[in-house]
Amino acid sequence: MAIDNWDFYYFCKMNTVYHLLRLNRFIRNRSVKKFGIFVLHLLGGRYLAVFLDPVLACNLRCKMCYFSDPEYRKRAKGMLNPDDLPKMAHAFFRRTLKLQIGCGAEPSLFPHNTALIRLAKQYKIPYIAMTTNGNLFTDRDLHDFAEAGLNEITLSLHGVTRESYEYFMTGGSFDAFCKTMAILTEIKKAYPHFKVRVNYTVNQDNMKELSLFFDVFGNYAIDILQIRPIQKIGASEYHSFSWDELYRSYDEVIKKVRDDSRRYGVVCIAPEKEDLQNVGGDESVVEATYCYISPQYVWREDFDLDKETYQSYSKRTKRSKMLFNNIFKKDTSAIDNHKRLNYSIQ
Repeated sequence: MAIDNWDFYYFCKMNTVYHLLRLNRFIRNRSVKKFGIFVLHLLGGRYLAVFLDPVLACNLRCKMCYFSDPEYRKRAKGMLNPDDLPKMAHAFFRRTLKLQIGCGAEPSLFPHNTALIRLAKQYKIPYIAMTTNGNLFTDRDLHDFAEAGLNEITLSLHGVTRESYEYFMTGGSFDAFCKTMAILTEIKKAYPHFKVRVNYTVNQDNMKELSLFFDVFGNYAIDILQIRPIQKIGASEYHSFSWDELYRSYDEVIKKVRDDSRRYGVVCIAPEKEDLQNVGGDESVVEATYCYISPQYVWREDFDLDKETYQSYSKRTKRSKMLFNNIFKKDTSAIDNHKRLNYSIQ
C-alpha cells in the first residue's frame, strides 16, 4: 500500500485530529514521539502541521491581539499571490498531516480560500482547518468551504455577552458572530462530519461569564470548545496577562464548562489546573513538525519556494540527521511565554 493511502487510512481510522492530540498527551516520553517523526520522515509519510496565513491583516482590533498595536499593523502587510498556491502545495502538501488556514491573521480577507481548500484536498491532506473571527464570511462562502472539503472551522470568541464580546473584539459585531454560528448550524445538517469549533480566550475579566457559555450558545451546533488562557503574543491594548485569577477560580468555572460540554455532547479542550503552574513543551517536536507560511515568510529563511520542495530542502540540509539527533536531545521543560501549555481533551 502506498504511503499516502496508509496515512489517509490511519487518519480516518483515528476519526479526527483530536484523537491524535489525546495520543500526544498520553505518550509522555518525548523520545518516542521524536522517533515516530523520524520514521515517518524516512518513509515519506505525513507529519507536518502547516500553519498558513494567506493574508497579513485583520478586520478587527481585538484588545488581546497584536493587531490592536498600530506599530504591528504597519509591519503586518501582504497577501499571498494565488499563482504561488500550486508551488506551495507542491512543496509541502504531500508531507502535510494538517493544514491550518488562518493562525495569526484573518483569512476572511483572502478571496481565494475555496481554491486553497480544493488544492489541499487534491493533495489528500487528511485534515484542513480554518480559524476566523466569523464576522465577514457570507452564507455562500461557508457553504463553499464545506463543499470543497474543509474539515473544521474555528470561531474566535473573547466574550459570552454582547457587551464583553464587542469590548474585547474591537470592531466586531456580536450579531454577525451569532449569524455565522446559525449558518454553520444549518451547514452541519448537510455535512454532518464538518466540525464547528469555538476558541474562547479567557482572561481575568471575561472568565466568570464563561460559565454562561451554553446558556447563550447552546442552541448552535458546536463540536469543540477550547478554553485558551490569555498569552502575551506581542504588544496589545490589553495588559492583564496573569493566570492567577484563573487558577483561583479554576474549579468553579472550568469544571462547570466541562460538565455542561458533556451534557451538550461537545468536546472540551482545556488545560488541567496543575498545567497552569507547570508549563512545558516538546520544543524539538514542534521544530520538526511546525511549518509556518505567510506572504512575508515561507518556513525557513533559506528556503526558496521557486526552486525547492520540502523533500529537496531536507536532503540539502541533511534534515534526517537532525531529526535523528533530536531523539536524544533533552528539551527545556520550562518555557517563559506559556505558548507550550498542555491541554486535556474531554
